[in-house]
Amino acid sequence: MTARPLGEGRGMLVAGLAVAAAGVLAFHRVVPNSPGRLGSLVESFLPWAGVVVALLLVVALVRRSGVALVALLLPVGVWVQGFGGLLLSGPGPESGVRELVVVQHNVSDENPDPAGTARALVAGGGDLVALEELVVPALGVYEDVLGAGYPHHVVHGTVGLWSKYPIREQQLVDIRPREFEEGWSRGLRAVVRTPYGDVAAYVAHLPSVRVGVRGLASSPRDESARMLGDLVRDEEVEAVILMGDLNSTVEDRGLAPLTSQLNVAERGFAFSFPAAFPVARIDQVLARSADVRHIRVLPATGSDHLPVAARVTLR
Repeated sequence: MTARPLGEGRGMLVAGLAVAAAGVLAFHRVVPNSPGRLGSLVESFLPWAGVVVALLLVVALVRRSGVALVALLLPVGVWVQGFGGLLLSGPGPESGVRELVVVQHNVSDENPDPAGTARALVAGGGDLVALEELVVPALGVYEDVLGAGYPHHVVHGTVGLWSKYPIREQQLVDIRPREFEEGWSRGLRAVVRTPYGDVAAYVAHLPSVRVGVRGLASSPRDESARMLGDLVRDEEVEAVILMGDLNSTVEDRGLAPLTSQLNVAERGFAFSFPAAFPVARIDQVLARSADVRHIRVLPATGSDHLPVAARVTLR
């Protein structure tokens, strides 16, 4: 038997890895979620598969492997189809468009500079500003700084909404997982009277997840997402905007109760966490009867999250 040249063998290895990468990108939904929420873990970092594909492309070029280069067309095509649109810049402002700018930020309950954070959010130019991890006494600071530009606001528990437009309804929404203690309050609903009609605005902070030796611990978050999804499904106001720290990416099947009925951002990766080295967008803006045309990160504040700003076009 004739031995294959070393370079050819490596080319076949790269080709095999390329096919595997394409399989993960195209069929990630079939990755089982047991044990350890493996499927959700893979989906949380799915956009980064593009980096793996790029590295394989470099190796294939260095090795001048035609087989590997041809094989890499498959994962490149799948990645571009799934995420390529996010690389494009958002469309410019258009006259007559029914658009709202929405700012979303987990301000952190340990934020050393709430006043500076509030000023940075005002500079984001939002019509609506949604905040999570609001705690006393920082809450008073946010109310003072944001109050001038946002005369209407509502706070329930540790989440709040500031609006340039009147809020005609507001209420606490229950998204507390069964195992959590009474007093855990991280959701609200408000009906905002915008120039384009009423919008049901939800602000939510889903439970945190942890990655450990047993995988992704996300059961409470998934339960909370299902409860929030039920509320959105039963919402009578047609136009809905959901803002919040959902502790998940939109690719994660744990958010399927929401992403199955709400539109996600069309443009922009906007990785928001952790602020020091963002690797995922877990701060989300989702919408019904509206399109999230573009989402971007704003400059860092005193939080461990980056704020995001989204342009939402109402239908």
